[in-house]
Amino acid sequence: MGLDGDATQDRARAAAGDPTGETTGDTVRRLRDGMARGVLSFPLTSFHDDGSLDPDGFRAHVAAQIATGPGALFPACGTGEFFSLDEDEYRQTVTIAVEEAAGRLPVVAGIGYGWAQAARFARIAEQAGADALLVLPHYLVAAPQDGLVAQLEQISARTRLPLIAYQRGQVAFTAASLRRIARIPNVIGLKDGHSDLDRLQRLTLAAPEDFLFFNGAATAEIQARAYATVGVPAYSSAVHAFAPEIANAFFAALRDGDGTDGASVQRLLRDFYVPLVELRDRVPGYAVSLVKAAARLRGRPVGPVRAPLTEPSPADLADLTTLLTAGLDLVGAAL
Repeated sequence: MGLDGDATQDRARAAAGDPTGETTGDTVRRLRDGMARGVLSFPLTSFHDDGSLDPDGFRAHVAAQIATGPGALFPACGTGEFFSLDEDEYRQTVTIAVEEAAGRLPVVAGIGYGWAQAARFARIAEQAGADALLVLPHYLVAAPQDGLVAQLEQISARTRLPLIAYQRGQVAFTAASLRRIARIPNVIGLKDGHSDLDRLQRLTLAAPEDFLFFNGAATAEIQARAYATVGVPAYSSAVHAFAPEIANAFFAALRDGDGTDGASVQRLLRDFYVPLVELRDRVPGYAVSLVKAAARLRGRPVGPVRAPLTEPSPADLADLTTLLTAGLDLVGAAL
C-alpha cells in the first residue's frame, strides 16, 4: 500500500477511537519532564572510514549518550547528518536509537525536505518506534507564511506521531502562524535556531500553555541564559555528543542558579564555549565536523563526516584538542 493509503488508514483508525491524542499528550509530558531534567542529546551518526554506515559504532555511541542522563534523544537530525542519510540508513539509525532508549527517554527523529519526502521519513520513524518527529527546515526555497503552515499540515495528515517544528534558515514563523500550527492536532512544539529573542517572545506569548519550546541555536549554551529570560530554558547540546561531562556541568550550574554570581557558568562560557564557537566559525560545516572530531578524540566510534562536510585541518584539530583538554579540566574530567 502506498504512503497516502497508509495515511488514510491511520485517519480511519483515529476516527474509530485510536488513542492518538492520549499518546501525544503522554509524549508532551515525557518531553517536558526530560527537558527540565537534562540537556537534549543529538547523537552523531557513525560512519566507517569508507563512508558507509557503522551501525555497531552508532549503537555504542547512543548507549554512551543515554548513560549520561539526557532529557531526550534526537537521532538523525542536523548533528546526526540527516541530510546525508538514505532511507535504509535512516531506518537503521532510528531503530537503533529506539532499541537503546528502551522507553527510558523520548526518541525524537529528524525528518525533512519537502512534505512528500518528509512524510516518507515520518513513516519509517513511526515503524521504528520513535516517539515524535523534529521537522527540519525544508529544502532550498523561501516560502510565505501560508506555505510554512501548509508544509506542517501536509506532514501532519500523514503521520500519527507528534511533530516539533524547527525554525531556522528560511523557516521563521510569525505569531499568527504559530497560533495556526499550534492548532494542528499533533504539532506540539517549536525548536528555535534564529536567536531573535523579540520574535521568540512573541511566539511564546501566542502559544498555548502546553506548547513546547526549546533553544536550538548553534552551540546553544552560549545563549541559554538569554533564551531562559523569554521563557525557553530547555536547549539542545552538541557538546553533549563529545563531552557530556561539560554539557551536564553547565546545565546543572544554570539550572541550580550557580550560587549568586554565576561563577561556574561564566567560567565555562569564557574558557570553553566562546573559544569553541570561535573555532567553529572558522570553516562552514564545522558545527558538525568539530563535534565528530572531538568525539573521536574521546575514543567514540563515530567515524568521519560525509561530504559536503570536511574534516578539520591539522591546525584546527590541534586547537580543538587543546580546548577540549581545557574544558574537561574545568569540570574535573579526563580526555
